[in-house]
Amino acid sequence: MPKFAQQVALMQQPKNLFLSLQGILLGLTLFLLLGLISCGNLGQLGMNAIGANITKIQELKPQQDDNTTVYIQGKVEKRVPLLNRYAYQIDDSTGKIWVVTNQTGLREGEQVVIKGKVRNKSIPIAGKEYGEVYIEEN
Repeated sequence: MPKFAQQVALMQQPKNLFLSLQGILLGLTLFLLLGLISCGNLGQLGMNAIGANITKIQELKPQQDDNTTVYIQGKVEKRVPLLNRYAYQIDDSTGKIWVVTNQTGLREGEQVVIKGKVRNKSIPIAGKEYGEVYIEEN
């Protein structure tokens, strides 16, 4: 092989290597970006996390049918251990509601989506109602 042809071949090798490294880095960046988006809280981007109809807490009423399943999305504000269960207070900026569940791993400040049934515990005392609406997670 002539000396000139050898020099051209050597000059092209780093260029080809550079292009393949560029492709690998671009693919890796795209993969990581998609991973971050899929693991993140899509609710902050204007989408709910599960594709279901999210009900605003202020729209929940005590007289709702007990068999109606709702989805709420919000931030865990308080956590209270119960006998074999937990209660979490969820705030979605339209209101707050307690959720009774078997989940133990929710932390204060965490954004969550909860699927459950609307419940109403009536506590009438001296002609006044002290009951509360809550969600029992499915």
